[in-house]
Amino acid sequence: MDPFFHLEFDSASENEAFARAVVCAFAARLDPTLQELEDIRTAISEAVTNAIIHGYDQQPGTIWMRGCLHDRLLTVSIEDHGVGMEDVPKAMEALYTSRPDLERSGLGFTLMQSFMDSVEVTSVPGGGTIVTMRKRILPPSQDLTDGER
Repeated sequence: MDPFFHLEFDSASENEAFARAVVCAFAARLDPTLQELEDIRTAISEAVTNAIIHGYDQQPGTIWMRGCLHDRLLTVSIEDHGVGMEDVPKAMEALYTSRPDLERSGLGFTLMQSFMDSVEVTSVPGGGTIVTMRKRILPPSQDLTDGER
């Protein structure tokens, strides 16, 4: 059986750091580089922040996070049952934000796509959003000279 986790937590901003730590600790069994861990940390942070700010409009709610490892591929899903999105492609455009009042930069999905190998978003208006991200962790190389591992 492939390693996996399932976690649910309150949609409170302080839980963003908790979510990042959980996923990075889970991925650590693959001996990722520091850069791979930082990429994962950033993508998780953006997805959880989106669920808190946009999904629940900073109101109380629950976020579900699932992860699994299969053949060095990390898959993580962040799910909320918040307001959902009418237009997912528009929401994924660089610099688009539905919350300019909060001085959001509109780069959350762009960052997720930059740091992960794939990002899939499904959303139902009034029913919530699921963001599924995947990143292949390269095997440790015997030839590394930069000390990253």
